[in-house]
Amino acid sequence: MEVFVSGAVSRWRGPLVAVAGAALAAPLLFAGPARAAADPYAVTPLTFTVEAGDRVCTVDADLYRPAGADADAPAPAVLTTNGFGGSKSDGSTDAIGRAFAARGYVGLVYSGLGFGASGCLITLDDPAVDGEAASALVDFLGGRRAADDGTTVDFVVRDAVGDPRVGMIGGSYGGAVQLAAAAVDPRVDALVPLVTWNDLAYALAPNNTGARTGVTSDTLGVFKWQWTNGFYLIGEGQPLLYPSLDPSRFNRPDCLHFAARACEAIRLLNSGRYPAERAAAMLDYLRGVSPASYLDRVEAPTLIVQGQADSLFNLNEATATYRTLRAQGTETKMIWQAWGHSGGQAPGELDLSRGNLDTSYVGRRVLAWFDRHLRGRTGTDTGPAFSYYRAWRGGYGTADDVPGLSRTLYLSGDGALVEDRSQVARGSREYTNRPVATSHSESSIAPLIGLPDPHPYDTEGTYLGWRSAPLTASLDVVGAPRATLKVVSPSAERVQDSGDAADKLVLFAKIYDVGPDGSRRLVNRLVSPVRVPDVTRPFTVELPGIVHRYEAGHRLEFVIAASDTAYFGNRGVKPVTVLSSPEDTGVLELPVVPAD
Repeated sequence: MEVFVSGAVSRWRGPLVAVAGAALAAPLLFAGPARAAADPYAVTPLTFTVEAGDRVCTVDADLYRPAGADADAPAPAVLTTNGFGGSKSDGSTDAIGRAFAARGYVGLVYSGLGFGASGCLITLDDPAVDGEAASALVDFLGGRRAADDGTTVDFVVRDAVGDPRVGMIGGSYGGAVQLAAAAVDPRVDALVPLVTWNDLAYALAPNNTGARTGVTSDTLGVFKWQWTNGFYLIGEGQPLLYPSLDPSRFNRPDCLHFAARACEAIRLLNSGRYPAERAAAMLDYLRGVSPASYLDRVEAPTLIVQGQADSLFNLNEATATYRTLRAQGTETKMIWQAWGHSGGQAPGELDLSRGNLDTSYVGRRVLAWFDRHLRGRTGTDTGPAFSYYRAWRGGYGTADDVPGLSRTLYLSGDGALVEDRSQVARGSREYTNRPVATSHSESSIAPLIGLPDPHPYDTEGTYLGWRSAPLTASLDVVGAPRATLKVVSPSAERVQDSGDAADKLVLFAKIYDVGPDGSRRLVNRLVSPVRVPDVTRPFTVELPGIVHRYEAGHRLEFVIAASDTAYFGNRGVKPVTVLSSPEDTGVLELPVVPAD
């Protein structure tokens, strides 16, 4: 096995189950700063027996006590846990304890329920289970309870009896749990969730049309089979990673380590058949364990950090959380860094393998956030409301909010993408799907087992594209583009009201950057899956958020495709026709910011 670690990205070669656990936890796979001969902190392994939902669980943790912290000189605390498939001891988690203990914080680093040496089932960061477990650890930091061996702490700053000054930080699975903990425990003082989800139903089966709020749609979306089954494999394969498991980690033979409803959800998604009642119950469950359902209970100041290169949890999820928290008055700021679950590490970004909290933009923002909200230094500047990494500048741009839509292009009947409605040519164009996927965006599995991931492609006859004229000046897009479409599909229309969501038309929208030589680049390999609720009516597609400069001389190409290798596609053959005329045609809107 060989491992390459660069802040967020690792590529493993070895047994699939073993490597997938670490690779899918890679959003925060940091090696941490090198230890000095004498560490400025002490580490004590601890276990806790906690009540979590209807179960009693063992939690495996490490307590980091910085030098000089005692009852007369208490320090604020940082609580963190692992990404999915990790533990307190992996490079993504204990590095956080070391980094903050070295900077004078008490650290409590623990393995999430169902992982490492912690007990109980995997419950997908359910606030009633995982949130309550985290709350029990806050009790320990506040002096309300002891560890199983009798260890107590009196060296954490307390705002009141039993109320410690505590913040949380972590990525992916270790990100959503922060929001779950804050929803059930108002004593949590500050959050820094990195690369995590808003609505797990959207993350695993996104539908980018008809959202009633944020990214949440009432129509089941398009199954993201590679990512989802990768996580399922990691969860069910835990005995290969940890041969001696706590008996509380076993459920039943057909669902070994997950909560039963999680297994039921994955099986339903894999079945390819989604009867209305079962689909609705699944959506309710996945959303019930997601921040989208409980953000109204989160009051802790929250610094959201999301990755641009992330086909698992895209920028739209972070934006949904950001807007919800801000609207309810929770102090919230957001950073769009380069790296996410799909790679994308950029020079100078947060990378604890080099110990660069103090020198990276995101690291400094995190330190400032905790400085203000945990150390109580109210004069600390925590930075702008919104900032985003710009690859073409090698640094960050800032704004008061996520940019809105500001430029409109029209889909012409001759395949052009034009600036003015009057330039739209009348025309009719058609594509059809095939029994197998004929377009490719990315593979979530191939890199995990050392296989190359082909460049994105579309097969002639199975997609439609509209290209702009060469740009006369660079175009900077920051945010989520939006398309309004109307398609004709008699085959889909005949079956779309069958009561099974799988009979509705599926398509994939995306925007390529086309170079002067005709080469096409799909920014961060992101696509927008859509399960069209009603093909007889226009629908609006929210595309994934991006930060990208389309250079002068390049073209934009807007594409709708019949399939994608990373997702389930249409059931049956459903040809699609798109009609265009100056008075009635599709529209593409872009969030453009002034070039600098």
